[in-house]
Amino acid sequence: MWKQLFKFNKTDRAWHLPVVAGFCVAIPLLLGLLYDDMNAGKLASIGALVILYIQSNRLVNRMMILMVCGFGFIFSFAIGVVFSFSAWLTPLMLALYTFGVHYSLNRLELTRPPGNFFFIMVASIAISLPHNRTDIASSIGNFSIGVMIACMIALFYSILVLREATNKPDVMVLQKNTYINMTESIIFGVMVGLALLTAILLKLENPYWVPISCMAVMQGVTAKHIWMRAAQRVLGTFIGLGLTWFILQMNITTLGICISILILQTIVEFLVVRNYGIAVVFISMLTIFLAEPNISLMGHPDHLIAIRFLDILIGSAMGAVGGWMLYHERIHFFTKKQLLKSKVLLRKYRP
Repeated sequence: MWKQLFKFNKTDRAWHLPVVAGFCVAIPLLLGLLYDDMNAGKLASIGALVILYIQSNRLVNRMMILMVCGFGFIFSFAIGVVFSFSAWLTPLMLALYTFGVHYSLNRLELTRPPGNFFFIMVASIAISLPHNRTDIASSIGNFSIGVMIACMIALFYSILVLREATNKPDVMVLQKNTYINMTESIIFGVMVGLALLTAILLKLENPYWVPISCMAVMQGVTAKHIWMRAAQRVLGTFIGLGLTWFILQMNITTLGICISILILQTIVEFLVVRNYGIAVVFISMLTIFLAEPNISLMGHPDHLIAIRFLDILIGSAMGAVGGWMLYHERIHFFTKKQLLKSKVLLRKYRP
């Protein structure tokens, strides 16, 4: 296990893709800085994360997948914003939405990493950010601009690099059994909804950190892998938050934060496919710079770092429990049995 924690995995990912991802996220921030509207810039930069769904070696397929994911991003953000005004309804909404996203992506065979993660992350952030009812349309618009910027950059980037890669076959994705997909979707939905509810009950400042951490840990491909991801996330977060605290003591400027986000996004995309534990160090720094308002970053860094670690610790623990459920055969057998019973009853009483 210790060897796996520090092992660097081999990957065929092109070196320039992390650089493109970094610029996609940084450009909206720089535009926000230029027009003196960093809140809009940060919303757009979160939308630009759709660049991470470049998944095909064929130009048309790549852009179709990216545009579908872009609409999914915008819908996720819109759903989160609309339901953000009812704190006690949001856990149920997020649970149902997580179920729907996981089930749909498996049916559409869009399960390659990052899979369902960023759709749920976007919805969780949208739920927890402060919104005025009169600003809903502008918030969704700013977020959508980031998606469009990423799609435009992806198009030009793909035209340049796919000339030499058009003959490479796409990675095959195995479609899961309907009952397995249903069971996994239920578990994802229940655990993510419970994570948000827990954060609300504990009155945490930014409750979205808990469901995001829960979701990140549950991305493991085996039960052992999930427990390892939980350990990597806690340890990596601890180190990353320490580095963030050190940087914030230097009174970094807004431009400095924008440049830091560009560099951190590039490093994260380079490392995440090679070693998740080391990548989490930089993910922790990136998410704080990207998701937290400048006032909280500059004003009380000690309090901010302590609260973020508690959020991620709770979310990782819940994600580990959810991962155990995902790969527990008895749970799958029981769920399949109940689904079959329900199916028989529906046929029996169908007019």
